[in-house]
Amino acid sequence: MNAIGGGWPGAKHALFGAGLGLGLLLPFVLVRSLGAGDWKLVGALGAFLGPSQLLSVLFAALLIAGLMALVLVIWKKRLGQTLHNIGRMLGALFSFHLPGQYVSLDNPQSLKIPFGVAMSVAAIVFATVKMIKLPR
Repeated sequence: MNAIGGGWPGAKHALFGAGLGLGLLLPFVLVRSLGAGDWKLVGALGAFLGPSQLLSVLFAALLIAGLMALVLVIWKKRLGQTLHNIGRMLGALFSFHLPGQYVSLDNPQSLKIPFGVAMSVAAIVFATVKMIKLPR
């Protein structure tokens, strides 16, 4: 169902998509691993795309952000430190403790990935694929 121009069913579809996007990413905003602008972008895309298509775009955005992170870690020559930090976080998870200041999101030396860029690229790819599949 198309959320644009669908009357009340379209409005309900758009609200559910926006609510899904905002609800899924709210925990990441609360722990400050995602910015509020990125969060609002996902809410707006959820309203535009609807819930099922939003999940596809979010999954693609996660893959793109992961690729961006991997390229950045390799570019900055911090692969060893990153793997060590992942090990510390997994150890803290399984021992039910916080990992400590050295793996904090507030660390000014930590590398940041602009999730809004990954989300935008995923939305553009999604729209392009949709347009190619449309019958002419």
